[in-house]
Amino acid sequence: MSVPVVESNEKKFAEDVVRNKMPVIVNFYSDDCPPCEALAPLFERLAEKYGKHMKFVRILRQQNRTLAERLGVKSSPTVMFYRNGEEVCQRLTGYITNPELRRSIEDVLGDSCPKTERQRYDCDALVLGAGPAGLTAAIYLARAKINTVVIDQGLPGGQVATTFHISNYPGTNGTVRGADLMRNMTDQAMSFGAAIDSLREVREIDLTGEMKHVKTEDADYYARCVIIATGAEPRKLPAEGEREFRGRGVHYCAACDGALYQDRRLVVVGGGNSAVEEAVFLTRYALHVTVVHQLDHFQASGVAQDELRKNPVIDVIWESEVRKIQGDHSVNSVLLENLKTKKTTTLSAEGIFVYIGLEPRSEPFKGIVDLNELGYVVTNEDLSTNIPGVFAAGDIRDKQIRQVATAVGDGAIAGMMAEKYLAEIKSRH
Repeated sequence: MSVPVVESNEKKFAEDVVRNKMPVIVNFYSDDCPPCEALAPLFERLAEKYGKHMKFVRILRQQNRTLAERLGVKSSPTVMFYRNGEEVCQRLTGYITNPELRRSIEDVLGDSCPKTERQRYDCDALVLGAGPAGLTAAIYLARAKINTVVIDQGLPGGQVATTFHISNYPGTNGTVRGADLMRNMTDQAMSFGAAIDSLREVREIDLTGEMKHVKTEDADYYARCVIIATGAEPRKLPAEGEREFRGRGVHYCAACDGALYQDRRLVVVGGGNSAVEEAVFLTRYALHVTVVHQLDHFQASGVAQDELRKNPVIDVIWESEVRKIQGDHSVNSVLLENLKTKKTTTLSAEGIFVYIGLEPRSEPFKGIVDLNELGYVVTNEDLSTNIPGVFAAGDIRDKQIRQVATAVGDGAIAGMMAEKYLAEIKSRH
């Protein structure tokens, strides 16, 4: 019988958390928050695994604002850890991954952490990553009656599952929620027979030879071909104080945390579509928005730039970067450096929203497959890598455009080419 997640509040906080004899993990969440929605099933799955050793508690922040303010909770979601009534370990905020959440839990539990028995899985095609590229590849492979397994370090959907609205995906009625789109893709892949193993962290990889071996924390996967579709994640702001103020003024999702800043002054860092579009979005709440960009021009689309320029509460500081984030319990200003003059200035701000690109999730593949200088996987036109039987698709791949539609296109190509590769090696035996 699984251990349930406890729904708590300000009145029950002392009983559920502070006076509890077990270690406690607390998830402060909000409604209409894509990262909160993505974290919820992960939180429940981890409660099933660790619930006999740690109490799992959820608190709706909008209904417990006084408690959240007293604890300095300024972002959704915020995960905190308690032992013997005292907060321990570093808080986790924003887009929280399974590996960082699991590591924090096991750090708190120490020697009492439960051990699991290793399992073995054999398949024809192994897809690493359950975002739009990986799920599309799985749809094509499974529909072709190929034994296909998809593994992901989190839950199916990738970044798209945490995107509030997608308005440019073909065939949808204007806009579609990212979570709904990815749920449909997941259901479709499974309906054709693909197996999806979530919450699996890749530890070791051996792609040499005809049988590929991927080792996770508690399982071994053997496959004749592998598709790498692990995607990318938002690049963190390389400024002093970013980690300390993450969730307490530093954010990476305007849809999640913008409503916290009613009538406040905000900074948006970046110059692409995301930065420009989110700066306009934040004016629904903010008194004033300043966009800080390292170049003297935007890289965003003309339509997005026109929307920004027409907005009277947005201004832009060009050719500058954030060097330091300053404040006490929360952010109150940023230190900017002009890249031409090298002069520094202090800009008052109570929140910073960062959109400075993506970083590929390619760490497990370094020294195994060819990567470019930025860490993206290099492929041929057929999406094959330098290793026979290994393909790459989606945001992890070295390419110019990264959209849901292009990820799906990559997945289709990778799935079909993997099917062709499997047919060829079968004909040789």
